[in-house]
Amino acid sequence: MTSTDLRVGVVGAGLMGADHVARITDRISGATVSAIVEPDAGRADAATAAAPGSRAFSRIEDALDAGALDAVLIATPGQFHEPVLMPALAAGLPILCEKPLTPDSESSWRVLEAEQKLDRPHIQVGFMRRFDAEYQQLKALIASGDAGQLVMLRCVHRNGTVPDTYTQPMLINDSVVHEFDVVPWLAGSDIRSVEVKYPRRNALSPDHLREPILVLMELENGVLVDVEMNVSIQFGYQVATEAVFESSLARIGQPSGLQSWQDGRFSIAEHQSFKTRFASAYDAQIQRWVDAVRRGTIDGPNAWDGYRVALACEAGVKALDGGVVPVESPERPAFYA
Repeated sequence: MTSTDLRVGVVGAGLMGADHVARITDRISGATVSAIVEPDAGRADAATAAAPGSRAFSRIEDALDAGALDAVLIATPGQFHEPVLMPALAAGLPILCEKPLTPDSESSWRVLEAEQKLDRPHIQVGFMRRFDAEYQQLKALIASGDAGQLVMLRCVHRNGTVPDTYTQPMLINDSVVHEFDVVPWLAGSDIRSVEVKYPRRNALSPDHLREPILVLMELENGVLVDVEMNVSIQFGYQVATEAVFESSLARIGQPSGLQSWQDGRFSIAEHQSFKTRFASAYDAQIQRWVDAVRRGTIDGPNAWDGYRVALACEAGVKALDGGVVPVESPERPAFYA
């Protein structure tokens, strides 16, 4: 730690928060974890032990009153984001908020209204796929026009298993939420409508889930998108995208690493968790956020992007019951132009 390091307060010391504490402490330059906001004493103790010199607080208000941080990284479950975002915005602090911005469009709009009282956007939303090298290469290819005009995107989002606490709406709100952000970013167009189709049910799925699902999106520019959302695939964790152009294809998300030929078989290891599949993307996201904060800006999806994703998620959850559901939103405020 140096006297010029950005002092980051990490709110939430569960799976994601603990991962970010380790990331900032071990791999990010120009920042240090100065505060842990976590009501669970055991988690707070583990996090402060992993971040030497940090202080533990049970509430964000206590950390703000103590002047213990220069910026806020929110890593709590989504339903707890608004109670942290509001006091952090009132204090004028830069914020990196893990997805979602909030769980619904109504609360996200309240956050937008609060942020627009400031001089500029202060919230960056943690959609880390935008920082993945392969996604960035695909976006550059689409934007360049070198492969021709984009016609379709075909996406897969597969989990080996999910816990019993994973519910049907979470197929949209916790999983397809990522595609709702990265697809418009790739294609340069907002989502017009969402539809959900059900193939034959996977007999390996938990009893309370009907999956896999196929999520169909129509974008404003006419590009069609399908997303296979599959949470009982067993073999590992896989996120991949195929872009279909007028006369060519591009594909990202294929396994990489050691290739083995043995006993008449070819094999290559597949990821087992998002933490390994997107490890480099998380590192790049946090480093670029820290660098941007020091310049007085953000460098990634903003709160308006988070609001648009909330609208898409609401349409997606409604589409679980059938039908084509439009995604409508007010005009983008000039503040987020």
